[in-house]
Amino acid sequence: MIRARLVVTTFVLLGALGCVQEKSHDKLASEPGESWSVTAWGERYEVFAECGPLIAGTSATCNAHATVLQSFTPLTAGSVSVVLGGSEPDLVFRQDHPKRDGIYPVEVRPPSEGAFDLSFQVDGPAGREDIAAGRVNVGSVESPGRTLAGQEAAPDTISFLKEQQWRTAFATSRVAEGALNESVAGPGRVTPPAGGEVTLTATFDAAVAPEPWPYAGLDVEKRQVLFRLLPRIGERSLPELRAEATSLAADVAAAKRRVERLTELLRVEATSAAELERAQANLAGLEARLQSARQGIGAADDPAGSSAGTAIAVSAPWSGRVAEVSVSPGQTVIAGTPLARVVKLRPLWIVLSLRPEDATRVQGSPSGLLLRRPGSTAIMNVGAEDVRIVSQSPEVDAQTASISLILEVNRSASDLAIGSGVEAELLLAGHRNGIVIPASALIDDSGVSVAYVQIEGESFARREVRVVVRQGEQALVEGLGVGERLVTVGGGTIRRSSLLSSGAPEGHVH
Repeated sequence: MIRARLVVTTFVLLGALGCVQEKSHDKLASEPGESWSVTAWGERYEVFAECGPLIAGTSATCNAHATVLQSFTPLTAGSVSVVLGGSEPDLVFRQDHPKRDGIYPVEVRPPSEGAFDLSFQVDGPAGREDIAAGRVNVGSVESPGRTLAGQEAAPDTISFLKEQQWRTAFATSRVAEGALNESVAGPGRVTPPAGGEVTLTATFDAAVAPEPWPYAGLDVEKRQVLFRLLPRIGERSLPELRAEATSLAADVAAAKRRVERLTELLRVEATSAAELERAQANLAGLEARLQSARQGIGAADDPAGSSAGTAIAVSAPWSGRVAEVSVSPGQTVIAGTPLARVVKLRPLWIVLSLRPEDATRVQGSPSGLLLRRPGSTAIMNVGAEDVRIVSQSPEVDAQTASISLILEVNRSASDLAIGSGVEAELLLAGHRNGIVIPASALIDDSGVSVAYVQIEGESFARREVRVVVRQGEQALVEGLGVGERLVTVGGGTIRRSSLLSSGAPEGHVH
């Protein structure tokens, strides 16, 4: 029993059978007008067979082009069989090796005339599949047989060879009915939630210690120390006292060397006693100042602590990420000076700008949210459980003529950078029914939306479609029929091929 879902289209080629009408295919060209072709689709494979006339007792070659649908690549290993059913037993003609990648020349030699059920049996890496392909008639020399059911190709079909399909990004699928959510769309901006952003400030006049030191992008835990503030001693901070002590120590050392030098010179009467006394007085003053500075440093470093000397820690109020650092190590600050800004990573808010008429359609809980990030073609799909409406502005913005809708999204700042813009589409509860196709199937042809359908293995037709709703990676359209084989990837290549073709196109030779 053949269980695959089947879509079969056939047509009679007038002239030599081939991928294009102007060039024949080896053996099939000997009897023009009698050759035939058929295309059959299963779940795993597509078979496009070009066959010679079916005459009882005579061999006919069926060049079966086998495509693995999951990857849309030629079948390179496995077997393809042509099966004529309806007799007991079924007539099976098998080819175990391709002549070239994807092309299996199956020799079919029916013993008697009559009508048969045609099918293909493909056995490859994707598994085994039986694919029905309609009915065929086996005739005589006077009246050769061919497929019984089929339709002639439209005169405006476009030829696109299997070898071309296999060498490029390409895919097809059956056109089917579906449904898309009602939706509203507009530009959005990612922000932290209310209360999800805090600016840490100095609570008193102080100097900022160089350790620890945060940086923008640092992930922090709740109560993690980000800064230490050193209280100012009078009008001077602890770092200022330390700097002054270092400078004074150098001055004292230089003054001592000068006193020692003048003492030696006085012994040989090379200087005056007054000069030595002035140097000694200068040294005494510097040593007093150095002692005072060191006492101030000791008071500031006193662990028992005078109130002036205790370093105060500034910690993160909750887990998050440092967004900005506003000070430098050792900087002197006054009370209220911003030190750094910390934001929560999750959840996020998206402020969505909607047209007033769209804003009125937003009622109840959303069914989901589609987001396109800046510079990316990928769609981020946020489920209904991860998005909620926080609020809607009661008035229209005078500058943008839009109404703001605030959404809370259970996503991280690692997924959506805070402050970035996004294209957002909010999915609503209602649905629209119709033909739903992948948006990748739509091609912009000079401002007209078109799609390409596969009539037979190497023949395609251009269809103008009207896009009713485009939602993320799907679109609801008019202009296609249920069951047609739609080119979902590679339509642009077919369009370019049709525009570039001129004169007599060439086909491939089996």
